[in-house]
Amino acid sequence: MQDDEKAIYSSPPCFLHELDESGRPASGPGLPMDPDVRRRRKAERERLIATRLEIPASVRAEYSERIAAGLDAVIGAVSGKMISLYWPFRGEPDLRTWLASVNERGGRTALPLVVAKGQPLVFRAYAPGDKLEKGVWNIPIPADGPEVVPDIVISPVVGIDPNNYRLGYGGGFFDRTLAALPVKPLVVGIGYEMQRIPTIYPQWNDIPMDVVVTEAGRIS
Repeated sequence: MQDDEKAIYSSPPCFLHELDESGRPASGPGLPMDPDVRRRRKAERERLIATRLEIPASVRAEYSERIAAGLDAVIGAVSGKMISLYWPFRGEPDLRTWLASVNERGGRTALPLVVAKGQPLVFRAYAPGDKLEKGVWNIPIPADGPEVVPDIVISPVVGIDPNNYRLGYGGGFFDRTLAALPVKPLVVGIGYEMQRIPTIYPQWNDIPMDVVVTEAGRIS
């Protein structure tokens, strides 16, 4: 469900003096992203996705199982909860088996849909066996079913920084969606340890995740 950057930097971006103590820009809405930061994010995104795709499928499957166990530890009982997941894309952890287990344990699940560029995502109820169709980038999405508001949003990441800020694919959908939800859900980022980076240089509209789960376990 968003963003842009480069792994180890010899010097900070030229706008670093404009950040507050948390590392966020001191000004608010309307502040354009610094071109240097945009380039760094783009380069880091490309590097991390390429590295992720190099992980053997068997290793990714093992990591996905560990991540699923970590999710159970973080979330606890799933009965009665609406949990938004995702359809794995470009080497992301595959949690479809865990999604099925949520439904078996009395929970409900949903998948996000892109409505239009610049608009928040919507969440549509989905359970294994429901009809799917191709969405953006040919990622499967529910063909029908009601729109829902999730209690928990599980989001794959391209990069993870120490403050739980997420580097995504650059479309801005993730933060735009969280800002538009009527009630804030528990937000869980999902990724691999190799996706940890020093910073994404968060912007005013970046929303940190509540918790991150990798194959190494929970990261608060």
